[in-house]
Amino acid sequence: MCVGIPMQVVSCDGLVALCSGRGGERRLDLSLVGEQSPGTWLLAFLDSAREVIDPATAAQIDTALDGLEAAMNGETDLTRFFADLIDRPPELPAFLRGDTP
Repeated sequence: MCVGIPMQVVSCDGLVALCSGRGGERRLDLSLVGEQSPGTWLLAFLDSAREVIDPATAAQIDTALDGLEAAMNGETDLTRFFADLIDRPPELPAFLRGDTP
């Protein structure tokens, strides 16, 4: 399984960026997102940036990853990690609902 990790650009040299996130610093390939400025948040998979994300999305993903880690450690009440999903019905993305042309 491949899990996306939010990482923030520390410095950039062309299509390679030094980024900081869970587990420390890593160099990411920026071929799919182009050169990025320091401070930009990226969603990284296997040392490659796949998407530029906003800080709120980065925080939400990090919290969900904390929830995954808690579940793996045997915790059963995970509501604090998924507050955005509590007390609302599940929603399909627009492309699965047929809302987009």
